[in-house]
Amino acid sequence: MKTTNLCFVSDLSQHLGETVCLRGWMRAMRSSGKIRFVEFRDGTSTCQCTVEASKPDAFAALEGCGQESSLTLTGTVREEARSPGGVELSIETVEVHQQAMEYPISRKEHGVDFLMQHRHLWLRSPRQGAILRIRHRVITAAREFFDQRGFTLIDTPIFQPGAAEGAGTLFELDYFGSPAYLAQTGQLYLETAAMALGKVYCFGPTFRAEKSKTRRHLTEFWMIEPEIAFVELEDLQELSEEFLLHVVASVLTHQQAELEELGRDVGALERIQAPFPRLTYSEAVELLHSPELHAKLETELAEAQDAVAQVKEELSQKEQQVSQVTKAWKVEKFNQEIQELQDQIRELDRWIAHQPAHIEDAKTFQWGKDFGGDEETILSRQFESPLIVSEYPREVKAFYMKQNPDDPRTVRNLDVLAPEGYGEIIGGSQREDDLDTLLARMREEGMDPEPYQWYLDLRRYGSVPHGGFGLGIERTVSWICGLKHIRETIPFPRLMGKMTP
Repeated sequence: MKTTNLCFVSDLSQHLGETVCLRGWMRAMRSSGKIRFVEFRDGTSTCQCTVEASKPDAFAALEGCGQESSLTLTGTVREEARSPGGVELSIETVEVHQQAMEYPISRKEHGVDFLMQHRHLWLRSPRQGAILRIRHRVITAAREFFDQRGFTLIDTPIFQPGAAEGAGTLFELDYFGSPAYLAQTGQLYLETAAMALGKVYCFGPTFRAEKSKTRRHLTEFWMIEPEIAFVELEDLQELSEEFLLHVVASVLTHQQAELEELGRDVGALERIQAPFPRLTYSEAVELLHSPELHAKLETELAEAQDAVAQVKEELSQKEQQVSQVTKAWKVEKFNQEIQELQDQIRELDRWIAHQPAHIEDAKTFQWGKDFGGDEETILSRQFESPLIVSEYPREVKAFYMKQNPDDPRTVRNLDVLAPEGYGEIIGGSQREDDLDTLLARMREEGMDPEPYQWYLDLRRYGSVPHGGFGLGIERTVSWICGLKHIRETIPFPRLMGKMTP
């Protein structure tokens, strides 16, 4: 049914004095005498709506409506400084589509396990909505970046015949009687397209059967991967830098309200600027071994211990104050603040418990090992902008990465580590373009070249320097949003041991 005065909550401020119609869901309702205050959402934003007893039909229609009841509200838009967005709807008529009762996710605090079991409903919360809108912006900006620079989108297969990132993380399945695997990356196929079209990218789901339960890992995640002919490592470093600056700027421009909803320190994002700091792997190892870094880490540990004492004192004061409050909405507000302080203490305690081991790992880290989450966290916390680390040991990197002519122990690769301890969000390399060198490396890895003959053809017919990288959408969203766990960055996360809802 067409509604001529249909309006979205996000646009209410543009319709002051007008009669409009909103369609959505009730988040909460409270009464104060002869006025009912409705917190209302429609997917674009949240607003306050009021109805007075002098509108008896509308007033009565809301009786018995619980959280997430679906409604159509018609009323007049007016200024109200105390309302979200500075406006509210004065309700004239109410149409109840469905009265929801005993909604599982109430306004009180719930544990993460409970929320993950009800992920299909948790998505309706303001926080989750903000994260998903930022995710959308990151994806939009990423595609926009490559589209504006003449890249062609290539859809690469999800069913693949072999490994690209290590056989140990493959999901195997039966493909009409033959073994096949879910894609770890679209890169090998993108290389073929780059030899045809010059500049290409793919965007889609990728899969890793890595038995990891860290806060940075999903078994199914989305990557955007550019691949370019006639580029070398230095070109890829510049491209990754420009790319991230574009994505962050787009989020800062378009999603300020969502960042505010999340309580994100926007200043940390605004301080990101070119040129990004650059270290070789060997230089990064030297930094991990430096006494200056160790002293800084010890100082951070002491500061965290002091912070715990301060937060505990604040928590004690809040708990005393809430016992003296009588109004339900104030009790709820205090309880939310208490929960946040308790979460903060748990997070600090967890960090303090692990920090001594992290410091020891930095001191004893051996050249030749791949950086793990701990090392990436320490390194990335030393810089305000993303850190580009290049030229890792060849033994810990994929077979297709080009051997470094200046140091055959290393390859021409790059990882980009997000600041604030978030670690790797981009991984890429210049690809090995010499047929004999690539074949030798495959033999070293114990790989059968036969299934890769189509890939080796790229080195037989018009081989050129080329390369690319992949950006993980979820890790990038986690960093930009300032989240503690990657599971909130995708609508329905797939984790080790979890694939519902």
